[in-house]
Amino acid sequence: MALFFDTAWFDAQLAERGLSRRVMAAAAGMGEADLTLVFKDQRELSAAEVAAFAELLGVAPTEIALHAGVSTPLSGAGPEARIAGLERRVAALEAELARLRR
Repeated sequence: MALFFDTAWFDAQLAERGLSRRVMAAAAGMGEADLTLVFKDQRELSAAEVAAFAELLGVAPTEIALHAGVSTPLSGAGPEARIAGLERRVAALEAELARLRR
């Protein structure tokens, strides 16, 4: 479980960019229910999710980890994991876009 999740910081970062929590969840390839648990400090982010949030918000992964209270190392994801994560995020974003078009 995360040590401390800075909900206000994440919400401010999303607001600055005109993004929603739903977009954040989709970008990380996670469901909204999982993101809700993260924001409630009841679920810790994985290294891949930290990387996805960092990319989405345009900040360093270490900054995301700091504000998310991540206690696990971030360096475990190699290039293959990064590509797989990107593919999952693209698929999730495409699904969200299709849902919005309906």
